[in-house]
Order: sequence, then C-alpha cells, then structure tokens
Amino acid sequence: MADTTIAFNAPFEDQLAFFRKKTNVPTARWDDIMRSAHDHGFMVAGAMQADLIADFRTAIDKAIELGTGLAEFRKDFDKIVKRYGWDYTGGRDWRTSVIYKTNLTASYSAGRFIQLSAPEVSRVRPYWLYRHSDSVLSPRPEHESWDGKIVAANDSWWKTHYPPNGWGCQCYVFAIAKDELAKYGKKEPDAAPTAPQSTAGIDKGWDYAPGQSAAERIYSQKESDLKAKDPDVAKLFERLNKER
Repeated sequence: MADTTIAFNAPFEDQLAFFRKKTNVPTARWDDIMRSAHDHGFMVAGAMQADLIADFRTAIDKAIELGTGLAEFRKDFDKIVKRYGWDYTGGRDWRTSVIYKTNLTASYSAGRFIQLSAPEVSRVRPYWLYRHSDSVLSPRPEHESWDGKIVAANDSWWKTHYPPNGWGCQCYVFAIAKDELAKYGKKEPDAAPTAPQSTAGIDKGWDYAPGQSAAERIYSQKESDLKAKDPDVAKLFERLNKER
C-alpha cells in the first residue's frame, strides 16, 4: 500500500490550519491526553523536551503539507532521535508508522469535520455517509458493518463514531444532500447503527470525533464553553495554563 493513501493524497487548508493551531504538550505516556484534547494539543508519547517535540511537529507538518510520505518521515525521525539521543519504546518501523499515520489520518479527518460542519455546508448536505476503506490489512467487522450507513450529521452517534475509530483505521465520511439519498437506494437517512454510548469496535481513546471541539470553537463556542462541555479539553487547557 502506498504511503500517499494515508495522507489521502492531498492535504487541504482546513487540515493544515487544524494541525498548526495545536499547542505542543510534553507527555510520558500515550494516554496522558485523551480524546478531544488531541484537537488542541500535539504530543508524541514519551517526548518530554520542548525542542524534541517541536522538531517532531515540524516533521509531521512537512509530511502533511508536502505529502512527503512515510519513508521521508522515517529519515526525519532518525535524525531527530540521533540529535536528542531520545530513548523511545517499540521498534523503529512500528513507532514511526504509528506517529505518522495517526497524525495524518486524525488531522485529515478533523479538517473534514470542520469543513463539513460549516453552516453553509450543513444546510445543503445534512447527512453524513460512513465509508470503510478496503485498503486496511485487518478490517474491523464493526467498521465494515457501518459502511454505507447514512446518518443525520447532527445525530449524537457521530460524537463517538466519526472516524478514525482506532489505530490504523482509515474509514472516512462524505456529506450527502437529501436529493442524493435515492442514489444510495434510500428514501430517508438511516437510524444510527448502535446506541451512541456503545463503543464496540472503537479502540480506547478513539471514542470521539476528531475536529469536533475545534469546529465548535470556530463556529460558535468560546474556550470557556468548551471547558464546561468537554472534560478532556478542560484538563488540557488547565494543564497548559499551569505550564505558561
């Protein structure tokens, strides 16, 4: 599978803007920040030094903007590790793949969420179509079962099931207009496949919609509103304020 499939071939303005608005966050473990906190904080698990995190961020930014691919990111990774003598966990190929793919897929999906949530888009395309990517090596049965489902964009199901829904997940979403339902053999949108609180088929920490809290901040919500509404975002902002 070509590296470019991970970047979905072409970065776009909302993806880059989303990524570049993040604040660098030192972390000891991958779960030091969780769920929607990732909309606002950039981290590499185990990277504690400010310059180290900044260099990783520059390498990811290059990959997003220029589409340089996993092989090029691995070269940058090796240079950064050598420069700082960083002692990381896991094998080099596995670790670089996780960092690269997670950041590119999440930022792309977040950019799409921001794009599709714009009021002018929501008015004409009020439904979202879930698509499973056949390029993944180990498909999750739940993700395959959601393929082709068209659910109202404002349904609470998307708060937990907007992709990616796990490590390596490459599922994606299209916005659908009402007059397009017939093309998919439907007269009405589908009911949400499962109850919103069910997270079957979703990896730990992925039961959120990448980009949702960023979109709310852009279109309507103030930072104070987000803190009150989302505990993961509140914890991150509290931590960042203490470090300033």
